[in-house]
Amino acid sequence: MPEKTLSLGSTDKAILGAQMNPVSIVSVSASAWVNQMATTILLTPNSILSNSFDCGHALQFLCSNHKFRSRQIFLRKCYGSRGGFSLNRGFRLFCQSKTEEVQIRRYSPFLESVLLDGNDASVSDEWRAVPDIWRSSAEKFGDRVALVDPYHDPPSNLTYKELEQEILDFSEGLRVVGVKPEEKIALFADNSCRWLVADQGIMATGAINVARGSRSSVEELSQIYNHSDSVALAVDSPELLNRFSEEFYSKPIKFIVLLWGEKSSLVSEGKVPIFNYKEILDLGRDSRKIMLDSDDKQQYCLHEPIKPDDVAALVYTSGTSGNPKGVILTHRNLMHQIKNLSDIVPAVGGDKFLSMLPPWHCYERACEYFAFTCGIEQFYTNVRKLKDDLRQYQPNYVISVPLVYETLYSGIQKQISSSSTVLKLVALRFIRISLAYMEFKRIYEGTYLTRNQKQPPYLVSISDWLLARVIAALLWPLHVLGKKLVYRNIHSALGISKAGISGGGCLPSHVDKFFEAIDMKLLNGYGLTETSPVVAARRPNCNVVGSVGHPIRHIEFKVVDSETSEVLPPGLSGILKVRGPPVMKGYYKNPGATKHILDDDGWLNTGDIGWIAPHHSTGRSRHCGGVVVLEGRAKDTIVLSTGENIEPAELEEAALRSSLIQQIVVIGQDQRRLGAIIVPNKEEALIAAKKLSLVDIDASDLSNDRMTNLLYEELRKWTSGLSFQIGPILIADEPFTIDSGLMTPTMKIRRDRIVAQYKDQIDNLFK
Repeated sequence: MPEKTLSLGSTDKAILGAQMNPVSIVSVSASAWVNQMATTILLTPNSILSNSFDCGHALQFLCSNHKFRSRQIFLRKCYGSRGGFSLNRGFRLFCQSKTEEVQIRRYSPFLESVLLDGNDASVSDEWRAVPDIWRSSAEKFGDRVALVDPYHDPPSNLTYKELEQEILDFSEGLRVVGVKPEEKIALFADNSCRWLVADQGIMATGAINVARGSRSSVEELSQIYNHSDSVALAVDSPELLNRFSEEFYSKPIKFIVLLWGEKSSLVSEGKVPIFNYKEILDLGRDSRKIMLDSDDKQQYCLHEPIKPDDVAALVYTSGTSGNPKGVILTHRNLMHQIKNLSDIVPAVGGDKFLSMLPPWHCYERACEYFAFTCGIEQFYTNVRKLKDDLRQYQPNYVISVPLVYETLYSGIQKQISSSSTVLKLVALRFIRISLAYMEFKRIYEGTYLTRNQKQPPYLVSISDWLLARVIAALLWPLHVLGKKLVYRNIHSALGISKAGISGGGCLPSHVDKFFEAIDMKLLNGYGLTETSPVVAARRPNCNVVGSVGHPIRHIEFKVVDSETSEVLPPGLSGILKVRGPPVMKGYYKNPGATKHILDDDGWLNTGDIGWIAPHHSTGRSRHCGGVVVLEGRAKDTIVLSTGENIEPAELEEAALRSSLIQQIVVIGQDQRRLGAIIVPNKEEALIAAKKLSLVDIDASDLSNDRMTNLLYEELRKWTSGLSFQIGPILIADEPFTIDSGLMTPTMKIRRDRIVAQYKDQIDNLFK
């Protein structure tokens, strides 16, 4: 459609009268440039959008992208947009000459440094904002494939150059439809290549994204949108928008962007302008072309670079108790992660990464940003496809949460158990030998964890080293044989050739040691949403099993007494505190919670109990000094009526080694003894009962009494070596899930909700 023009006098009011259906203007702003007493009216690149959805068009003002020497206003039709109005219908425009503040265009300084041509601002190749990384990666890895997203429609493959251009187009498209610097844009979507483009496109405009996944409840999404003061919404699909449209259409929303799917699939459209992904890209591409073709890119608005301390994102915590809080993360916070995670993951160009975590989770998000600076190739997968994709893509690295590695471990154990008697005995024997071999190997390598502050005498250390070396040498041939006969098949199925990276939760020690025994490197890390998130991690060259590794660069740790706040020496347990560049700015609109967790000296109270390993120059722990060890959450501590404090994590971790126990929550606050709520693995329990001849061979289920007796035996078997034992147990019929609200979106148990849901049964249990 040809562009239409309207000539205006310098002081006249231009009015186009509307005979019917007057237009509601959502956003338009004007700038006046005063030069030698002459006033010219210029309009910014925002869209004028109608609240009437039967019009099907959007009107865009392109004045900031064109020099209007003839004082003409160009009107352009935005094809296919939901909101807006037709240029064939009557509309009214009021324009008056007066001086206003110059429009500011916030931009990512290195990504869009072409905008500085002809300006006296210096262009630096130093990253100042997160989106700056895409220009560097595009220049280094141009036509190398960056993303493979096979399970969305359409399937997507993007090279680094295409990814950079898509981010630039998306960000400019957002500016066209009215996004302004520092506005909050809600991003409710799941892991995909378009999530990444939307996330970075929002950041590149100087706006702040507020991300959450589709599995959150409508109530939670609504609360996050309201609390964050979001003004627009990018949503995963029509199905998700249909689920919460009734709740959201009444909110103040400038526009909605559908990342996947078509608007024709929407049940209702409300009165909010809706764009699909391609429309935003097209708007941005056209606007960028006009802007780049302009002789003077600086004349219509003030270009202001994003600064490192500008807010990049609001990340709402999972909320294992209470409501989620909005963590304020700056570009500086996230840039620290991007620049320092290479110590943990020494990725190189062409390495394959498998991505399955929700990307709004800070752990996945920061690791993705970092990985793309290395030129890796990322494949998107999901829980259902994980097993097949591990085998198909054979990734070099998998970044995930402990539950994924627990699931892989359980699958391997189940496969071994279902093998023939001979194969099962052979496999289990080799695994035991390899576990012993690794134990002695850690001793002579100096990575055997201890909290003993006293360093062993030199002669004792030498004899300890020599004994461990001899025994390990005797076990080594059997370990190598196990690798050839058993572990090679496991490695082929897992496909993880360099390392699995675990974070976002507690990695059970039996899972940790198992993967070490089969020679699959598993690196465990630690962090919080409030720390962007990684603050400590095990290194490939110093993988101290049982710990979360050394602090990463520029990070300080200290351990304090929970009551006196006195700093404790290495080896003693207390509350972990952390300080450094990735620590958040605070909680959004919650100064009280910020003050409670973050002190004036910049120390953040993690709420976790742990200790720091003592430094030894000799002995089995000589390379462990300074590693951080976690013991549990301070708020999870159970206090019995006897006054004893118990950390439930150790008991739960031991119990979960049983194939009969799917989930467990240890309880007993203010009781004389501990109890537990258990979700049994009914299939495994039935198999075990048949082997013990507790039921007939053709039985299809177990009675509650038989199930309880079986679980008691399993608890005694796996927790007998611990200081405390579990007494009465309550069997839960249904598993704890995200959908039921009993797990967080990052798959952590919500203890408070489980205890509240089973309150009456718990009371009866302890009577």
